Amino acid sequence: SRECLALVVARQLRHEDVLAALADLFVTRGPPAHIRSDNGAEFIANGVQKWLGQIGVKTLYIAPGSPWENGYNESFNGSLRDELLNGEIFYSLAEAKVLIEAWRRHYNTVRPHSSLGYRPPAPETA
Repeated sequence: SRECLALVVARQLRHEDVLAALADLFVTRGPPAHIRSDNGAEFIANGVQKWLGQIGVKTLYIAPGSPWENGYNESFNGSLRDELLNGEIFYSLAEAKVLIEAWRRHYNTVRPHSSLGYRPPAPETA
C-alpha cells in the first residue's frame, strides 16, 4: 500500500523499541505473515525473533550489502531524506519527533505516489 505505519524517532533504537512499535501496530492492524528487514542489531535480536516466532510472524532478512532486496524501503528512505531530513536541522529530539510525524502524515494522506496512480496511500476521509 506504500503507507508508512510508524516512524520511531529516538537517539538510538534498541530491540525493545522495535518490539514496542511492532506490538502497537499488531494491535491496530493485526500481525503480518512476515516482516522483511535489514540485519541491524535491533531487528535480529534474539528477543525480537523469539517474540515474532511466538505469534507466528516469519522474518525475512535482506542479505548484507543488498539494498535492492528491499526496494520499497530503500525508496521510502530516499523520499524521507530528500523531502525532510536534508532540509532540516533538529534542535531537539522533541522537535524531530513533531516534524517527522507531520511528514509521515503528509506522506500517507496528501503526497501523491506514482505507483498508486498519483494518489496518497491512505487519504484522509472527509
